[in-house]
Amino acid sequence: MASLSSPLRVCRGILKELRAIQGASYKQSLAYNYVMDQFRKNKVTGERYCRAQQEAHHASLTYLCLLGSTRNHLALHTLYHSKGERSPEQVAGLVGLRLPSQPGGKGWEE
Repeated sequence: MASLSSPLRVCRGILKELRAIQGASYKQSLAYNYVMDQFRKNKVTGERYCRAQQEAHHASLTYLCLLGSTRNHLALHTLYHSKGERSPEQVAGLVGLRLPSQPGGKGWEE
C-alpha cells in the first residue's frame, strides 16, 4: 500500500482548492471552518495512534482529489462544450488539424 502524504500538505491542498473556487473570501466560508475543525480534531499526538485518524486522512485525500477533479472537469467543460454548432474548420482546429484550402486540388488554385 502506498504511503499517505502528510496531513499538512493535504490541508493546504484543500484550502488551495477552496480559494480557487470561492476567491479571496474563502476564510469566511462554512467549508473552510469545517475543514479546519476536522483537521484540528483529528490531529495526532504522541500519546495516541488510532485507526480513525488514518481514516480521516484518507477521507481528506479523497476530498482533495474530488475538488481538483471537479475544477479540471469544469475547465474542460467550458472549453469544449456548449459552443453550439461549429464549422468544420473550427472542429479541425480543436484536434490540431487544418483543412485543405481547395477540396481535391493542390491548394494553390483560386
